[in-house]
Amino acid sequence: MTRWIITALVVLFAALIVTRVGVSQSGPKDKIMPAKRVKPSKDELKKRLTPLAFEVTQNAATEPPFRNAYWDNREPGLYVDVVTGEPLFSSLDKFDSGCGWPSFTKPVSKEVVTTDEDLSLGVPRTEVRAAGSDSHLGHVFDDGPAPGGLRYCINSASLRFVPVARLVEEGYAEYLPLFGVEAPAVETAILAGGCFWGMEEIIRKIPGVKGTEVGYTGGGLPNPTYEDVGTGETGHAEAVRVTFDPKVLSFEGLLKDFFRMHDPTTSNRQHNDVGTQYRSAIFYTTDGQRRVAEKVREEVGRSGKWGKPIVTQIVKAGPFYPAEAYHQGYLQKHPDGYNCHFFRE
Repeated sequence: MTRWIITALVVLFAALIVTRVGVSQSGPKDKIMPAKRVKPSKDELKKRLTPLAFEVTQNAATEPPFRNAYWDNREPGLYVDVVTGEPLFSSLDKFDSGCGWPSFTKPVSKEVVTTDEDLSLGVPRTEVRAAGSDSHLGHVFDDGPAPGGLRYCINSASLRFVPVARLVEEGYAEYLPLFGVEAPAVETAILAGGCFWGMEEIIRKIPGVKGTEVGYTGGGLPNPTYEDVGTGETGHAEAVRVTFDPKVLSFEGLLKDFFRMHDPTTSNRQHNDVGTQYRSAIFYTTDGQRRVAEKVREEVGRSGKWGKPIVTQIVKAGPFYPAEAYHQGYLQKHPDGYNCHFFRE
């Protein structure tokens, strides 16, 4: 059976599905999902996805050809799983197949998709699913261009497009070289987990960290002093501003170490240090950092290693005020000084 007969059957099937779920994607906008391989519950997906995106990804529906978001999109960038944010396809492998759906010669890697036999229309087809979320994406056919000869025919509703200009902001900096763009030399993270002396001493030794600076952030008082913050009334947290080389240390890797160097289950306390200034918090600078932070926090919570709920805050970064000079590198200047931080296994 030719590809066009199969396509006609798919279109007929899509029309039936669209009648049930609606063609329009003008419902709630698909929100940025937690990054890579963290799948929300179906109840949560119903809240976050458009009705069509939910039917396509969770119930293997098919959207109409030529009336979807990306079939004719020619902008360079990544196509990521609308459910998890996992990168699936690149614009570099996209081509015009004439079928009315986004078509790709291959995924970004073999590991990000799985395939299965599909007999739902009475003829054998090969279904494509996202490995991380097990969401339905579309089908793959053997009528694609050389050299691979494959055509990954994917529903736009199962994807979210991230243009090259937003890859860094959304946490996909490692994919910049695919598009001939150099990754940034350094990135910045702002972390709070108790006394900033101990945090800084551990963080500065992590491979890939280029620099550290302790300070105050998250409060309302401009230019606070250590004494101001110590009252617990300014809203500031003792924090460490970290610059790191993303080619050596990813933000995700840094956060995994962050959750090992302090207790993320104690609210406004680390050991003997008590007060809001000692809270556990990640101050994200981009939407990408927020997604990664939510992913890592969820993974840490599900691991059960701490035995109690994780209370780490994830909030947008505001002004960062460097602490007084005598606080900077304190434990390098005073090796026997107070320190309650250490790495847990």
